[in-house]
Amino acid sequence: TGHLETHVKRRYHSDYIQLGFFWTGDEEDPKPHCVLCYETLANEAMKPAKLTRHLETKHKEYMGKPTGFFERKRDELTQHMMKDASQFFAPGENAKTTKGSYKVSLLIAKAGKPHSIGEILVKPAAKVMANILFGGKASDEINRIPLSNDTVQRRIKSMAESVEDQLVTRLGQSQFFALQLDESTDIGNEANLLCFVRYIYAGGVHDDFLFCRSLPTNTTGEAVFQSLNDFIMANNMDWSRCVGICTDGATAMTGKLKGLVARVRAVVPSAAATHCCIHREQLAVKKIATVTEHTDELYDRMHDFPRLAKLAYLADVFSALNTLNVALQGKTVTIFNVQDKIKATRMKMELWCGRLDRGEFDKDVGRSTVASFKQHLQDLHSQLGIYFPELDTSFEWIRNPFGDKTHIEQVSSKLSPREVDSLVDIASDGTLRTTFREKGLTDFWLHIQPEHPELADSALKLLMPFPTTYNCEVGFSSLVGLKTKQRNRINVDYDMRLKLSSLEPDIASLMAQKKKQYHSSHSDDKKTE
Repeated sequence: TGHLETHVKRRYHSDYIQLGFFWTGDEEDPKPHCVLCYETLANEAMKPAKLTRHLETKHKEYMGKPTGFFERKRDELTQHMMKDASQFFAPGENAKTTKGSYKVSLLIAKAGKPHSIGEILVKPAAKVMANILFGGKASDEINRIPLSNDTVQRRIKSMAESVEDQLVTRLGQSQFFALQLDESTDIGNEANLLCFVRYIYAGGVHDDFLFCRSLPTNTTGEAVFQSLNDFIMANNMDWSRCVGICTDGATAMTGKLKGLVARVRAVVPSAAATHCCIHREQLAVKKIATVTEHTDELYDRMHDFPRLAKLAYLADVFSALNTLNVALQGKTVTIFNVQDKIKATRMKMELWCGRLDRGEFDKDVGRSTVASFKQHLQDLHSQLGIYFPELDTSFEWIRNPFGDKTHIEQVSSKLSPREVDSLVDIASDGTLRTTFREKGLTDFWLHIQPEHPELADSALKLLMPFPTTYNCEVGFSSLVGLKTKQRNRINVDYDMRLKLSSLEPDIASLMAQKKKQYHSSHSDDKKTE
């Protein structure tokens, strides 16, 4: 599915000056900058329609002005920003060295390296290479880039705050969001709560890092909910938009009365609660027959054919389970993907049992051994069915909205009359059939949401919740790398946000803010002289 792929960066076109917009930031990621109010928009807004909307809503009095008018405004803005730029920075800094400092600090955070590496390794290495390739002058210029431990730490903090601000803004515009949470203890014996969010933005569904926070060592459902709720409230997120929450099976998360899920549902009764399907698979496999048990050393049994047969059998089964486990991972997995993979695995087990009954082996295997194989497969088949009950067929319309009248009647029992009418309209639309084949499932329902909002909302509420805590597991792997014995006191939230987030910090805005702050403090110093 393509809905979570990185969007192509939009480029600035010279015609956009007619709409009152120039650009700022990096050439690889330009952002539209209004020459009238100096507001900077996101790269996604680099479209004539969105730029026109800004001009119409905020500068209506300038509609219809000739291109020359906006070009003069642009030139005034450019001259104002570039004129004696060095006066806005601390001694020894200028726009290029500051930008370089931000860029290198971002690389350090994304690589999960200590903040001191900029001063200890990055700058010395860059100076050596510059001196060899371009001479001493280039090396001197690189030496001016501030990369001390404290500077890198400040840069990472400000960039992480920029990314968080962008994410919170997006979440404020998202109709729905879903959460994925897990907690783990780090090397300093400190409990950490990791949370990811899935939301709608710019016509697609996105996953992103929400926060990493410390918890009391004796983690309770109340402590987890309090930490989550504090973030939600502090950032003015609307709990009523939460359509799902995915956790592992820990008591603090799933306790019926005091667990996190129970507390979230007390606030949002309609939110779907999902037990991580990867964890459920592990629980199902634990209920395993004695075919895997042994109390003696194996090396002296390698000549024993029945033992070798069991070993070969287990290798086949664990290979299939590993394939299933991998299929359940990833950022684009939905509840339908999970159901399909589980169904396929259970069906294979039924076929394997049939082959056992028919004696389809490369070599003869004793009856007792075959019986133990079959019992093991049947137990595993049963446990997977218990932990992964089949999805209600009344939701089948979500992934197959193009059935005939009989099909629609069978799958629409939980839909309102208006939703059924919308489903009939969709099923009868040949153009939408083509769109359905070209787009991912979630993308399709987002695409038709403007025309069929009620039905699309019902579909998205089922598709958006996370089926696994895969993102959190990846996040904890990053946490292990960040918080080591040598760095066990580090505040990891800022570094992890830059390392795990799909958003990029607005370095141009941070530099402009830095100019303003320095210029203001410089002016205050002159007044007190």
